[in-house]
Amino acid sequence: MRYRLPLIPRLRLTLIRTPLMALMLMLAACTTTPEQKEFIPPVYPPPPAEPRFVFERTLLYNDDVEEYTRGMRFKQYALGASQKLRGLVKPYDIAVQKGKVYVTDSVQRVVFLFDIPGKRFLEIGAQKPGQLTKPLGIDISVNGDIYVSDISAKRIMVYDGDGVFLRAIGNAKQLIRPSDVALSNDGSRLYVVDTGGVDSTSHQVQVFDTATGELINSIGQRGIQDGEFNLPIQLTVGPEDRLYVVDSGNFRVQVFQPDGAFLFNFGTVGRLPGQFARPKGIATDPSGNIYVIDTAFGNFQIFNPQGELLMHIGNRGQSGMPGKYMLPAGIDVDEDGRIYVVDQFFRKIDVYRPVSLSADEGFVAKFE
Repeated sequence: MRYRLPLIPRLRLTLIRTPLMALMLMLAACTTTPEQKEFIPPVYPPPPAEPRFVFERTLLYNDDVEEYTRGMRFKQYALGASQKLRGLVKPYDIAVQKGKVYVTDSVQRVVFLFDIPGKRFLEIGAQKPGQLTKPLGIDISVNGDIYVSDISAKRIMVYDGDGVFLRAIGNAKQLIRPSDVALSNDGSRLYVVDTGGVDSTSHQVQVFDTATGELINSIGQRGIQDGEFNLPIQLTVGPEDRLYVVDSGNFRVQVFQPDGAFLFNFGTVGRLPGQFARPKGIATDPSGNIYVIDTAFGNFQIFNPQGELLMHIGNRGQSGMPGKYMLPAGIDVDEDGRIYVVDQFFRKIDVYRPVSLSADEGFVAKFE
């Protein structure tokens, strides 16, 4: 496996623009070159502990998923044709379903689709009527529709899986700073985190009916008590429809029943394992384990369904190598247990695979 380092900006060699130069390049390729050192993907936890996850790959640009044949490559070198490179600038949140990886980019004002099985790369939300202003949170319904929170437009934009705009939910009277979305497992309820602000009391979760777009419930208010929030930022729905909300200003995760009844919370402020310094992204896996990004730690911590710490993956680092993060933000876990982590600084998505899952299993198995 070759690992491609996420340089900022990523440098590319000037294309060979004459047939003669292309011929010289091919002849040079036939000469003996020093063998590259094999990249050994890191495992977590590291030895001597028994590993549970292994780094699998990084997604950066359209050519990480789009098929690029040898014929196209030869044409590029021989005739001077260029391959249009598109990629992430400031990714924020991520949602994955059956190998389709959707990522919001708040600077480019679009959602990018890395369709791994389909070998496609799409931009969603760049055109009216579904044009995005500042997309942040994202989730996917059971039927494949994608829901995107637009924090500037104060509404939720809904598209089908190929990016066709369907409708908008919410308005400025119902939402102040919608920063994330999550859907119930049957797709009937849409949960929206309203982060509010320093001068606002609207720190809450708004619940909408996805069929009608009607606001049907509000969960929480500003405060420090159980069931209250201080700058909630992201949320997710678990396998049993429990709602998990990152209460960032209170340095904890709060857990609710689907109807909004408070269950319990976990986490305190601190720098020890199981504590939080700047919690942000959150996801659950098919077993109900909870994954929480901490931007200050440069990692994500994994908790069991009761909120007890199991392990962590990653740490702060300036190399951009696997497991090294400066501004991790969003996280998701797919149906096969693969973990997808967004880092805003390195403009990348790192993918981790459970060691119990072989590389040739799952929706992204045939990706190379």
